[in-house]
Amino acid sequence: MTMMDTRRLRGVISVRAEAAGDLRTLINEVQTAFAAFREANDQRLAALEQGREDTVLDEKVERVNNEVGVLQSHIDRLNQSVAALEIGSATAVGDRVKPDVAAHARAFDRWFRKGIAGDLSDLEVKAALTTESNPDGGWFVPEEMDSMVDQVLKEVSPMRQIATVRTVGTGTYKKLVNLHGTGSGWVGETESRPETTGPTLSELEFPVMEIYAMPKASQELLDDSRVDIGGWLAGEVELEFAFQEGNAFVVGDGNKKPRGFLGYTNIADASYEWGKIGYVVTGASGAFLTTAEGDDYDNLVDLQMALKSAYRGGARWVMNRSTQGAVRKIKDGDGNPTWIPTMMPGQPATLLGDPVTELPDMPDIAANSLSIAYGDFRRAYLIVDRFGVRVLRDPFTAKPFVQFYTTKRVGGGVQNFEAIKLLKFGTS
Repeated sequence: MTMMDTRRLRGVISVRAEAAGDLRTLINEVQTAFAAFREANDQRLAALEQGREDTVLDEKVERVNNEVGVLQSHIDRLNQSVAALEIGSATAVGDRVKPDVAAHARAFDRWFRKGIAGDLSDLEVKAALTTESNPDGGWFVPEEMDSMVDQVLKEVSPMRQIATVRTVGTGTYKKLVNLHGTGSGWVGETESRPETTGPTLSELEFPVMEIYAMPKASQELLDDSRVDIGGWLAGEVELEFAFQEGNAFVVGDGNKKPRGFLGYTNIADASYEWGKIGYVVTGASGAFLTTAEGDDYDNLVDLQMALKSAYRGGARWVMNRSTQGAVRKIKDGDGNPTWIPTMMPGQPATLLGDPVTELPDMPDIAANSLSIAYGDFRRAYLIVDRFGVRVLRDPFTAKPFVQFYTTKRVGGGVQNFEAIKLLKFGTS
């Protein structure tokens, strides 16, 4: 292990330790806040059963509920950061860097700071980043910098944590899916075997689209050799890339962007067919059904049971923070809360025993909204990254700053329509 690898490893360990300490503190806080929320909510429900409305108590419940939501969101982000470090550190430390890769990194750094390309074209090929150089479209960032950008996206984009992510070298990823339907039958030992029907295959295509950001830096910053260019670039593009990706993976329509799982046609689960996402209804417009005690709990169970048992082992709930606030008020048939906050570092909150992932782009509860999804997202949704982040240096447009037109090609879509079910807050 090189000296640089050792320093990087120490840095990763230090960040993990700091995050773990923060997590333990936050977990204690969220558990205390959740206990206060349960007590206040029980008092609210008892007052309602007696026909009394207590405005002050209602406000207390909402205030504590919001506090629980904020704390849980902080915990989720720290858990994602630690998970991203675990993923990123595998390539960041350990193996000695190949000479061609190191030479390309040094040449890229020189070009990034000074605009001197030199032999960068040949070094891109030798470093196995590309077989066809295209300087007019920018240069590929070094492997370590690319991993840093990916790590940052994993930290801030929850869908990258729960879906399947594949890296490809072409503009479209194709996948054949067996829709079953292979015929079979019972026969006697000496009877003839008539031909049976064959399986039905469906081809899914996942084209990659281009997402971009254009951070800019002063030449003074670039001249400072102590500045970590990879860290600076990752930090500058993270919010733009993560926001655009996160939104597209949930609600994208597939036009110049990935297609989100809410961007497909949805259909009542009783009439489910391949290529569409099945949903169950709450039975009330813009709300959980509450005409009788336990209806809201039944809504959640109905959604959970709509998913085939083969997918429940890896299933999770996804919703935004506002919807989680509504779910926290729901109790099971024995009066126990259905939503449980994080109990230990690395573990998310749970709902009916399954993990909950907060996706800000999920819609708020409203008439006919699809505000809760439940499924095995690892099997259901595919994110396709085309290898490499490309950067084009522009020192002219925004003088005295240097702009860096940074692009990444990414696609996404549902690869298994059976593995996701939606809860529709409506009557049909």
